[in-house]
Amino acid sequence: MSEHSAKESSIRRDLSGQQLGDYRLLRRLGQGAMAEVYLAEQISLQRQVAVKILKPELAKDQTYIQRFQREARAAAALVHGNIVQIHEVGCIDGIYFIAQEYVRGLNLKQHLARYGPVDTKTALAIMHQVAAALCRAAEAGIVHRDIKPENIMITERGEVKVADFGLARLPGGGDAVELTQAGMTMGTPLYMSPEQIEGKALDCRSDIYSFGVTCYHMLAGAPPFEGDTALSVAIQHLKKAPIPLEHRRPDLPPALCRVVHKMLAKTKDARYQSPWELLQDLSPLAREYLGDSAESSILATQLAAVPAPATSTTPTQRLQAMMQRKNRRWPTVVILAAWAGLIVVGFFAGTYLGKQWMNTHTVAFATPTGGEAVPKFETVGAQVLFALHTGTKEAWEAVVRYFPEETYYSRRAKKQLAWLALMEGRDHDAMKLFQELANLDSSEPELQAFGLAGQYWLLVKQNRFGEAATVLDALLPLQNRLEDPAMRQLFRTALQETLERSRLLPGASVAEKWRQWLEEQTTETNGS
Repeated sequence: MSEHSAKESSIRRDLSGQQLGDYRLLRRLGQGAMAEVYLAEQISLQRQVAVKILKPELAKDQTYIQRFQREARAAAALVHGNIVQIHEVGCIDGIYFIAQEYVRGLNLKQHLARYGPVDTKTALAIMHQVAAALCRAAEAGIVHRDIKPENIMITERGEVKVADFGLARLPGGGDAVELTQAGMTMGTPLYMSPEQIEGKALDCRSDIYSFGVTCYHMLAGAPPFEGDTALSVAIQHLKKAPIPLEHRRPDLPPALCRVVHKMLAKTKDARYQSPWELLQDLSPLAREYLGDSAESSILATQLAAVPAPATSTTPTQRLQAMMQRKNRRWPTVVILAAWAGLIVVGFFAGTYLGKQWMNTHTVAFATPTGGEAVPKFETVGAQVLFALHTGTKEAWEAVVRYFPEETYYSRRAKKQLAWLALMEGRDHDAMKLFQELANLDSSEPELQAFGLAGQYWLLVKQNRFGEAATVLDALLPLQNRLEDPAMRQLFRTALQETLERSRLLPGASVAEKWRQWLEEQTTETNGS
């Protein structure tokens, strides 16, 4: 099937608004290789749930269906605070589905994209809770097979929940992976254990390896092995030793690095033999760095909105003044919500993570080189932390200038520069940065959506509605990837204004889709 046909099939298959047994499907949240996920209302209990619907092409294989149902029902028996609970496994009118707990928050991949590598306390809070979930699964004899950042959810209260137990086995008779398959995505091979790559029997030690890869990614900002193809990544998992974590993050406790590398041992016998053993090594670290606080409360504190420091009044006032200059008669509450969201995003990292990290790990800042106005540090991590701490245009520009090869960090530095330009009224500079982010490839959908939304905001501000309509059309397929809360609020404000004044030009069908998006956003805001 061509890519165009696949997209048309996906559009035709959208079941939003339909009822599936006891579940009213509200809207599609996303889709993966195996299933489409919908936000739904369970009518009998009047609660929101996530409903995963197996893709039709997989539903044709009866052997796979039987295994799918058997493993999903086994996973449903896993009742644990750190596991996403499965409520029901069923089939109605030929549609195979799983209804499970709806977790409001971010997955770890989204968290890393938004905030970057985590500090020691956050890492330990996440690791402790995931390890507890793996303990419960191991007791039940269940192997997850697909532990990765996308399957680790962080709730708004800071609780960590592992998703998709029993649902991760790839279609086929065994666990072997077809690494030469055309169009093979990189998501799974990045985190697979050597024995899973080779198609050997799996036990809990395979999940421990995948979790080790995830922890390495969480702390270093990138997985230990990357490559252009799934095969090249797989070979590295089999043959290559990862760069020592302490070389990438010298600020981390050596004991924590040793734990991660033990999880990453190539042979099963050299790893932790059970999640319980992993917990035993994590416990003294948790006591040292988390103290008597519960793991989730530490994480919740770090994820919560923190008061802006005194130095934030000037950029805040600038953004508020910039919005007021538009003279669009927008409600004051919307204006306040937008700049308050910016404070949460911009200063969460700068005031809490940046200052805490620098106060406790000054070694990362001890070796700047040269006599530049903004010093160059030995690692990109130290450079980013310096920029987080100072928050200046020059500091963020230095990240891009000194480490252009570190595309992950330089792109997010440009995102910060776009915000600064917007706050300071430098619309021309902001537009250039938004356009650059919007033109990124499909591997960075969150940044693409951010860039397009920023362009739209500025075009509407400048009354360039024809160009704004073109940008809006490009943003439509990425609407669910607009995850930055401050930009989402700015975009909503501009979109609502253009819709109300009939200045939206891409066509009635597109306008209707965006009206529906606005309604969904309003519903979520009222429900939270």
